[in-house]
Amino acid sequence: MIELWGRGNAYNVQKPLWFLAELGLEFEHHDVGSVAGDLQTPEFLALNPMARIPVLRDDDAIVWESNTVLRYLANRFAATSFYPLEPLQRSRVERWMDWELASLQPAFIDLFWGYYRTPPQLRDAASIEAARLQCRARFEALQRQLNETPYLAGEDISLADIACGVCLYRYFEMGLELDQPPQVMDWY
Repeated sequence: MIELWGRGNAYNVQKPLWFLAELGLEFEHHDVGSVAGDLQTPEFLALNPMARIPVLRDDDAIVWESNTVLRYLANRFAATSFYPLEPLQRSRVERWMDWELASLQPAFIDLFWGYYRTPPQLRDAASIEAARLQCRARFEALQRQLNETPYLAGEDISLADIACGVCLYRYFEMGLELDQPPQVMDWY
């Protein structure tokens, strides 16, 4: 039995939730990370000593870090349409997954916390605008890629689209007026 720990509205938990649905796999979901201290219990720390979500257990295998969970599931269930075996095509998927963690997510998180998670009276307009411009630059990179291919790594949906797609959902649904590049919106 597959088990997944993490609150369903958490950015990095939404990635494996989406992929588990794509794979049509049954799993048990443990909603943790929403109550102070629930990631610090001895039971949870035995799963992930970093005290972070998501965590996936597949029988005796324990996997953490969202993109690693995606790769594990793709490899475990032979989802080669999402994670190709051919090295160059796989690298196209992986580079977008790595870019999402190293570039897209940090820019978005600054905007998300500065705007969405900060009460209006405490918001710093200059910081929000700087974060919005950083996001815009990331979305322009997506736009350039999507001008070339229908999906980030080529002709078919892949783990790259799941990793980056979660960000788009949160980005466009937080209530801030934002640029909407046409190819990105078609992909979204």
